[in-house]
Amino acid sequence: MEFLDFELPIKDIIDQIDKCKSIEDETNVDTTKTFNLLQKKLHETKKSIYSNLTPWQRVQLSRHPNRPYTLDYVKNISGDSFLELHGDRNVSDDKAMIGGFGKIDNQTFMIIGTQKGYNTKTRQFRNFGMANPEGYRKALRLMKHAEKFNIPIISFIDTPGAYPGLEAEERGQGEAIARNLFEMMSLKVPIIVIIIGEGASGGALGIGLGDKVFMMEYTWYSVISPESCSSILWRSWDHKEQAAEALQLTANDLKKMNLIDGIIKEPLGGAHNDVDFAANKLKKIILSEIEKLEKIDPEKRILNRIKKFSLMGVVKND
Repeated sequence: MEFLDFELPIKDIIDQIDKCKSIEDETNVDTTKTFNLLQKKLHETKKSIYSNLTPWQRVQLSRHPNRPYTLDYVKNISGDSFLELHGDRNVSDDKAMIGGFGKIDNQTFMIIGTQKGYNTKTRQFRNFGMANPEGYRKALRLMKHAEKFNIPIISFIDTPGAYPGLEAEERGQGEAIARNLFEMMSLKVPIIVIIIGEGASGGALGIGLGDKVFMMEYTWYSVISPESCSSILWRSWDHKEQAAEALQLTANDLKKMNLIDGIIKEPLGGAHNDVDFAANKLKKIILSEIEKLEKIDPEKRILNRIKKFSLMGVVKND
């Protein structure tokens, strides 16, 4: 288990617990009382730290190296039923964008999402979760496929942004994202969007337009990352904490502004501490919301979707 800077007090207590266990094993001395006190102290410390997180600390948690990614959740909630589909039928198969059919409790879904890697090799393979134009075009192809067979869509978002390289711009990165926004607005099937990690800029929005949008507890969703914002305003990353505060990018901030529909509870300290718990929460939300959305007439659902996003950014003068 890896620990972030602000989690070091937790690491110290865990080290003490491990030492306590080893002393008992080596000397047969009863350390139950000390062990129980340390366990209590650990719980209290975790509660104190995670209930008072700053926006920047929430950004750090969303990037935790042990945090589950899209395929982890897919494997957990749909098991072996997930059939991945590849390619945009134009350029290539973008490994940063995954998609395919999967069953959740015997109901078929089209599941799409951005995917990061777990080590240096797989991070390069997945392009650090930054999709190219062909990734967004693949996602759109699969969503159109789902619409043809009346299959609801789930979109998992965890990306630092769309890939900003020269070759991506040459192949029409902006057009690909804009096309997705246009087409997703009028898809006749229900769409549920869930931010499971980072939700950065147009890279997230390219697969982020849905009937319902949810954020997991320790995630963020914004037009720009705190580091990039700090670089623009102060010509340095040194003010990233201040930028994170000003951007109002946490799940609680976006819920207050009615930009998302709900917050999905995570285990104390983040989804990586209990992936099964986090996945079960996701599964319950997905099945519950799909049941409600499927009762709405497709045309009305589209109108509701258009209204939902059209109201974002509207300033009302009292």
